[in-house]
Amino acid sequence: MKKAFYFVFLTISVLCCSSNNSDVTTPGTDNTAIYFPPINSNTWKTESLANLGWNTNKLQPLLNYLETKNTKSFVVLYNGKMVIENYMNNHDANSIWYWASAGKTLTTTLTGIAQEQNLLHINDKVSNYLGNGWTNSALEKENLITCKHLLSMSSGLDDALGNDVSANNLKYKADAGTRWAYHNVYKKMQDVIVEASNTTWTNYFNSKLKNKIGMTGAWVPAGHFNIYWSNTRSMARFALMIYANGKWENNQIVSENFINEATNTSQNINQAYGYLWWLNGKSSYHLPNSQLQFDGKLIPNAPNDLFAALGKNDQKIYIVPSKKLVIIRMGNAADTDNFALSSFDNELWGKINDLIE
Repeated sequence: MKKAFYFVFLTISVLCCSSNNSDVTTPGTDNTAIYFPPINSNTWKTESLANLGWNTNKLQPLLNYLETKNTKSFVVLYNGKMVIENYMNNHDANSIWYWASAGKTLTTTLTGIAQEQNLLHINDKVSNYLGNGWTNSALEKENLITCKHLLSMSSGLDDALGNDVSANNLKYKADAGTRWAYHNVYKKMQDVIVEASNTTWTNYFNSKLKNKIGMTGAWVPAGHFNIYWSNTRSMARFALMIYANGKWENNQIVSENFINEATNTSQNINQAYGYLWWLNGKSSYHLPNSQLQFDGKLIPNAPNDLFAALGKNDQKIYIVPSKKLVIIRMGNAADTDNFALSSFDNELWGKINDLIE
């Protein structure tokens, strides 16, 4: 049975929620106020579909579609306020789920924070932090790889060798910056941050991001790396902070300049890729496990300014500044297993457009 939780707020008790602050808004770029839910409360202000002028008759068909597509949770924020919060397929507001590669953008954000603290710079070579021999490449090739190459998936390391990112499995394929390939070597950026900050990844993440915006959740070991698990609202909190140009209330969590850089094309091969963020509205794109270039937009039905965190089996964060939207989808694969983009993205946006336009 469907469980539609429009404007009903359930207690969220996943792991540890954090500290202070009250119900605050901050000016948006168009002189409207972005709403931020309080850090130490389960309340979240709402906005009705009717007030937004959306087509309320299209809501239930959208939810029906999501349920048949193995969705567990679906959230829509408008300028920070909750418009839709829906749970299905034995999931609820207290349930946790994995972010998969949508969580790569957490690493991006921590990188921006560390750079703002002058702990690192993304144009530095990775070996400045990890020492020589962090790959199985010749030293002159290893020294070409910068932190920016890790964030932009252009390290030149061989992506066909599996998920193991130990030195023996990181082999030269091409010079850094000359080849785009979806590769878990981005995880080495977490190691860079650990070395630069002289603390653990979890401690740095909790103190610089999680606790400051009221997220819950934890990093859970999964093979050769850790994956973030949380409830849906925690993913929505993170996405809202990014939508607000790196701010939470009056606190600048990560610099606006870095957010702008991270959500624009990061290299000259895959136009639709920033710093671990996927970008819509470009004239071409590349996908994981392929060296082919595909012409056209990443998600044709979606607005051009959309940028997204896309995780395995259709974990989704969509951020659309022009529409003031943050959209979250968690669940199992809508159709077949996938790494990032799938046909579900475009189908879903067709139905979202029916609702909002």
